[in-house]
Amino acid sequence: MPKIHLLSPRLANQIAAGEVVERPASVIKELLENSIDSGASRIEIDVERGGIKLMRVRDNGSGIASDDLPLALSRHATSKIEQLDDLESVATLGFRGEALASISSVSRLAIATNDQNNGPGWKAEAEGRDMAVNLAPVAHPRGTTVEVRDLFFNTPARRKFLRTEATEYKRIDEVLRKLALSHFEIDFTLHNNGRAVHHFRATTSQAEQERRVAAICGPAFMENALYLDFEAAGLRLWGWVGLPTFSRSQGDLQYFYVNGRSIRDKLVTHAVRQAYRDVMYQGRHPAFVLYLEANPAEVDVNVHPTKHEVRFRDSRTVHDFLFRSLYRAIADIRPGDVPSVQAAIAEQAPSDLHWRTPVEQSAMGFSAQQTFGNSEVAESTTDYASGNGWQEQDKHKYLDPESISDEISPPLGYAIAQLKGIYILAENAEGLVLVDMHAAHERITYERMKRAFDTQALVFQPLLVPITLAVSQSEADGADEHSTLFESLGFLLQRAGPESLIVRRVPAMLRDADVEPLVRDVLSDLLKHGSSDRIRQHLDEIMSTMACHSSVRANRKLSITEMNVLLRDMEATERSGQCNHGRPTWTQMSLDALDRLFLRGR
Repeated sequence: MPKIHLLSPRLANQIAAGEVVERPASVIKELLENSIDSGASRIEIDVERGGIKLMRVRDNGSGIASDDLPLALSRHATSKIEQLDDLESVATLGFRGEALASISSVSRLAIATNDQNNGPGWKAEAEGRDMAVNLAPVAHPRGTTVEVRDLFFNTPARRKFLRTEATEYKRIDEVLRKLALSHFEIDFTLHNNGRAVHHFRATTSQAEQERRVAAICGPAFMENALYLDFEAAGLRLWGWVGLPTFSRSQGDLQYFYVNGRSIRDKLVTHAVRQAYRDVMYQGRHPAFVLYLEANPAEVDVNVHPTKHEVRFRDSRTVHDFLFRSLYRAIADIRPGDVPSVQAAIAEQAPSDLHWRTPVEQSAMGFSAQQTFGNSEVAESTTDYASGNGWQEQDKHKYLDPESISDEISPPLGYAIAQLKGIYILAENAEGLVLVDMHAAHERITYERMKRAFDTQALVFQPLLVPITLAVSQSEADGADEHSTLFESLGFLLQRAGPESLIVRRVPAMLRDADVEPLVRDVLSDLLKHGSSDRIRQHLDEIMSTMACHSSVRANRKLSITEMNVLLRDMEATERSGQCNHGRPTWTQMSLDALDRLFLRGR
């Protein structure tokens, strides 16, 4: 075996550069984070040839003292942390002290800086060949300018892995977009090959923030997004989530930040996916720009050199908070709260509609009994002709469109016709509303079933032949630790040995289900995420199927009164914008959109 020896500083820096500096976008990210940490309120970025030839970042931050400048290019030299306690509660974006040294080892680097409002500035230059730092005075205002030229000029093998200039520039552009979304207080400017591309002005109000989000994520996102702000357990979640109907074929419009740091995290992805579970069409992805604020001491950012990953010290609390906040925000969406897809396309914002909720919900016009285990939840039969379920003195306000004006029209308006026994056509203050009759009633029935299931005593089914599971010791320990959770969901698990479990009881609704893989999946989730909703998900799937089969079918002729009752039920039902499978239940075409369609006014 060869003798052990110390690496030269140059080689050590180039090894570190392999982790930190993957491509030009990596350099821009590190330099921008340093500028943000310096307290800059204005940052300018210039790139040439996709950043391969030149990257320049100029800021008006605090600058670097002249005696600190040579040290800034040394490995493990930083002003962000000094001791272990600082590392355990990092509040800055940078903290490793590796970026500038790594960049200078694979490029020609120059830093001009001034930490005073008056007085001379200083410039430091270093090249990858020998890593020597040359220091000289220079005229420079307060702040710092970093120039990186000829990236990977001394490591041609690394340069071969770079893509085209256009591709590398797109990655730089995405880095800027991510940081501009998390630091609204900073003015960002980007020039590419001498041409101005972006100017994101500093913002303070929510309206200005939404304009920046629209500029980065597209106006369609903001027109189909819901603002939320929740606080609990020392955590705060705020930002914008896209409506379920504004889904994507891929997860390319998902921005999540923890204390201003853009991250990718499986725990976050899992919580978001759970929240959108029964409103998102299969294979589609939600869009969101979300910010989680937490005590820095509760977040470990020292997980990966690129700082894209974090580790939460209480992952279960964070997961539950994210899920419950998003789930509630999505559930509270009602027609009239936000524009539908067609309304957004037509750039027609909804008017401030004032309407009243009916005193009692009405079911569709048939008698239905839904069985939950050994108990039954009966839905009452509504006599549409008499308007049963509405206060007599207010009945005409909800069922008779002739007795009420547009100014207080309900969000989904009033039915005017039924098309092919499938769609309801209604008129509201905005224009035309189209409703998928079966999809809408399916959601209404499904939500009622879930409420009934949650409010009644859970029915259990003892197993005549208990199921024995061979599991790992950690899974068996997890079953013991979470035994209360299993019991609350109707399961009775007993430990039969160090690596063995016995299932003796299941919820009555799951008596015909394949219990073994379900229990294994739940145990896997508990070990990985600290929580699981697979059992409830399975129960919901059964109720969803029951709701689908018991909902009104196509070609069922409804009277105007019956259609209006369905519209009012939709306005008062959670998640009524989507059926149980994630398909939209209604859409809006504004009068302006109809006028444009028929070229009126031209």
